[in-house]
Amino acid sequence: MLSIPAEAPGWGVAMNDFGPGDSPDRDEMLRARLAEARQEHADLDVVVQALAAMPTPNLGVLGRFKRKKLALKDEIAALEDQLTPDIIA
Repeated sequence: MLSIPAEAPGWGVAMNDFGPGDSPDRDEMLRARLAEARQEHADLDVVVQALAAMPTPNLGVLGRFKRKKLALKDEIAALEDQLTPDIIA
């Protein structure tokens, strides 16, 4: 599982400062970051499609945007995992 850095940019507080009893504030913060990451991912998708459609795309820039998009996808999956309660079968 991908771990979120203790000092994620824009969060203002370390994730390690939260305990199991602090879930409402923590969940709200995670949902806010999840929405932000999804929006960034969608924005990058538009940029990647526009660059790829160019007659001579700059492959270095295109690759950079694709890697950023993939990193956001991983972050989104990690955030969703943190927000989804564990169900023991």
